[in-house]
Amino acid sequence: MVSLKPILHQVCSSFATGPRQDVGTFYELRTYDIKPAKTKEFLELVGNAIHIRTVHSEMVGFWTAEFGSMNKAFHIWKYDNFAHRAAVRKAVVNDKEWQEKLSLILPLLHKQHMEIAYLVPWCKLGIPPQPGVYELVTYQLKPGGPALWGKSFKAAIDAHISKGYAKLIGVFHTEYGLLNTVQVLWWFENPDSRAAGRHTAHEDARVVAAVRENVQFLTSQQNMLLIPAPFSPLK
Repeated sequence: MVSLKPILHQVCSSFATGPRQDVGTFYELRTYDIKPAKTKEFLELVGNAIHIRTVHSEMVGFWTAEFGSMNKAFHIWKYDNFAHRAAVRKAVVNDKEWQEKLSLILPLLHKQHMEIAYLVPWCKLGIPPQPGVYELVTYQLKPGGPALWGKSFKAAIDAHISKGYAKLIGVFHTEYGLLNTVQVLWWFENPDSRAAGRHTAHEDARVVAAVRENVQFLTSQQNMLLIPAPFSPLK
């Protein structure tokens, strides 16, 4: 039998499945569409009950959309592996107190969306220096996977980081959900610092060159400015 190891080595990139699975840790990215005029009530109910849910697993952050969308909540949960998530889901379903709270929360939602994602191997989850605002940028890239676009995407992110206009919190590559999707979470002191930093970065030749290289692999992108909920671990 011919060994496939040399072939696999040739197509691996810094996004490749192997390094992610060696780590095991993954993140569940949830987006909720809240019924119009119900956001305040939704946040109050979740804020009063979230401590019951976080007994079972770690919540990384919880935000609501300020710009780029309306009536949306976005939250991230961390799991050690798939067995851990399965055990947590079973515990949550059997937690009567949480299920009672959830029965009040769910009627306020229009729909729910979930993706399973890994942090790319060259990115560790960042911690903001102080409370601020966040920008979630969702990139849909051409089919072919990280072997096709991983190198140029990393170069574009690195170019933005080098400018120092924003703090990178995480780069997440979807494993379950819409494939070839990368979600990048940035932190800013406030919306005005984000606007000023973006303007400065786009005048930087290195940033412009990196973005032009990466855009050939891009199908679409969208962004949201996110405000941390009072109970969010990431502020």
